[in-house]
Amino acid sequence: MDMSLVRLKIKGISYSQTQNGAYALILNEVEGDRKLPIVIGAFEAQSIAIALEKEIKPPRPLTHDLFKNFADRFDIVVKQVIIHKLVDGVFYSSIICERDKIEEIIDARTSDAIALALRFNAPIFTYKTILDKAGIFLKFSSKDKDKEEGDDSIVVDEILQEGETVEIDSASSAPYKELTLEELHRELDKAVAGEDYEKAAQLRDEISKRKR
Repeated sequence: MDMSLVRLKIKGISYSQTQNGAYALILNEVEGDRKLPIVIGAFEAQSIAIALEKEIKPPRPLTHDLFKNFADRFDIVVKQVIIHKLVDGVFYSSIICERDKIEEIIDARTSDAIALALRFNAPIFTYKTILDKAGIFLKFSSKDKDKEEGDDSIVVDEILQEGETVEIDSASSAPYKELTLEELHRELDKAVAGEDYEKAAQLRDEISKRKR
């Protein structure tokens, strides 16, 4: 059995348009093309999205931000996260922490572990055996790529219905296409102040498109 570690990076996060509450997180191997799809809850999806989007600053700390503040105060550092087991479609992870040069391993849900890894800028790994078992390739034709957002959502829905997950970057920013850039920034500020981070992420995506 090959127990070598493979480093992963976050490829995207989105939600299923047909299944309420079903979010999909895609991890991509750094030195390869395989994706590791993981189903996560709405709260964890929100927390991961906020950590990824540096422009969105919550007025109050979320649970994972609070953990980071607590850890910083007591000189605890998250060194890395390892997705170490896959059983019946459920991924199990460990958070490797260090304090006073003493290393500790803490069991965690994968979604929580990744949310914390982002806040500590800690690397994310899995074992090659897990990637061999659950990793997938996403292939798009040139025609598909022209309509990437919609196609991604369809792929996500189809795979979620089978009890798995898949997703690349996509956002439902269509309702905001008629707004000016200034109006988008105003709405973004309101959404963040009101802690509506899903709306904030959609607004930020529309703003990003305008800047390209």
